[in-house]
Amino acid sequence: MKCYNSHVMLKIVKDSEPSLRKRSEPVPVPLSAENQALIDEMMKYLLLSQDPEYVKKHPSVREGVGLAAPQVGHNIRMIVIAYDTGDETNPQIRYQLVNPRIIRSSIKKCFLSGGEGCLSVDENHKGRVYRDFKIVVQAYDANAKREIEITARGYDAIVLQHEIDHLNGILFYDHIDKIDPFKNIPGSVEI
Repeated sequence: MKCYNSHVMLKIVKDSEPSLRKRSEPVPVPLSAENQALIDEMMKYLLLSQDPEYVKKHPSVREGVGLAAPQVGHNIRMIVIAYDTGDETNPQIRYQLVNPRIIRSSIKKCFLSGGEGCLSVDENHKGRVYRDFKIVVQAYDANAKREIEITARGYDAIVLQHEIDHLNGILFYDHIDKIDPFKNIPGSVEI
């Protein structure tokens, strides 16, 4: 894990802010210098949030695996995702995606056994957040500087759907059934 010395200036927008409920605007590509700097800063923030030494010095920072531009005060369609998979063939997931959109999804559903969390949501929302088990996402990759297609399953698909939801003003707890938060969808996969 790289250690960064500079303190990240991004501020996380909380779910009480109306801006988190707005649909975000598409981003012109190739990226302007300003938007490239923003998406790079978002990735830097995410990686720092996973660094135990940094978090010890900055206790207000919570660990995250994904971040969407609306969460840092910009209602534009950019997301970053970073986490270690524990899989030897693909040990790290690192995405800096612009204008991501889901072009295909499975009928099969999945959910995280411990529920979902969010850097913008301080309260604990108990219940199952059902997501599509498999999705195909098209996006502009801010690192490779080209359009890419990602096929994601299980946890990877959940993280992508969570972040793309932010671009549409949707929060994870919107997916929890209000009457029966732990309802069972037959055939769904617990992750």
